[in-house]
Amino acid sequence: MSRALVIGEALIDIVERGGVITGEHVGGSPLNVAIGLGRLGRDVDFLTHIGRDDRGKRIIEYVEASGVQLVSGSTDAKRTPTALAHLDSTGAATYEFDIEWSLSGTAEVGPPLIAHTGSIAAFLDPGCLATAALLDAYRPSATISYDPNVRPALIDDHDNAVNRISRLVEKADVVKASDEDLRWIDPDRSPEQVAETWLALGPSIVAVTKGGQGSFAVCAAGTVVVEAQPVDVVDTVGAGDSFMTGLIDALWSLDLLGAERRGALAAIDAATLEGVLRAATLASALTVAKAGADLPDRAALQRGLPV
Repeated sequence: MSRALVIGEALIDIVERGGVITGEHVGGSPLNVAIGLGRLGRDVDFLTHIGRDDRGKRIIEYVEASGVQLVSGSTDAKRTPTALAHLDSTGAATYEFDIEWSLSGTAEVGPPLIAHTGSIAAFLDPGCLATAALLDAYRPSATISYDPNVRPALIDDHDNAVNRISRLVEKADVVKASDEDLRWIDPDRSPEQVAETWLALGPSIVAVTKGGQGSFAVCAAGTVVVEAQPVDVVDTVGAGDSFMTGLIDALWSLDLLGAERRGALAAIDAATLEGVLRAATLASALTVAKAGADLPDRAALQRGLPV
């Protein structure tokens, strides 16, 4: 067991700034995590739902170029999903989606070391139910990681979505969310309060990103806060996915992944968690310094940010 399994949407981001379409890019939160791990030299299987159209072929080529293995059955959608990304003057994105999310059967892969999901795949019918079932199936072998990455434009029933998010938090060992996610999920409490509540549901680590204000994480040993790295932001597309990738990669390097290491992960100390958070923060900073979700490879992480 030395591979990651990432389950979730892949799509084409159609980028619009100032009313003008500036390009189309391969995207999707789980896809970005799969690609990011692949670029860091990790072995990755990716289960998704795309078509065999031109956009789907572009995604397949992109995935394979990063050394990621597309799981059989991932290309039977009627059409490849899209997301129209509106960028404001700061580079922040809001989205309009055209997506169908469906999965069938069990992924034809061996037991993974880590199974990750998030975003649309975790709440959109009918595929979200299959996603949850797959996490249950792989939990005896794998660390489970989850990023809700809430997409309000696709959610009609707030309470139902929150219930589904909570059930996945209960299954997960590592959870990452943004402060915006947590304010949408529970506007009456602070992100810090929600993170502590989630930690009590079962995860070993709950990490929360706060944009330019940095990030924090809670674990049994306490709370760790890490400042954001100063960087000239081009746009924020993929920033959270890059953080999630860096988080997984750092825990992988520390030999804290896999069901057999669940106890060690739960016992992580504050100093070690701070190092993990700093690694994730660097990955995110390198991504926002470029246009689009261009996640760093190992060489870029080792170089760090330009001085």
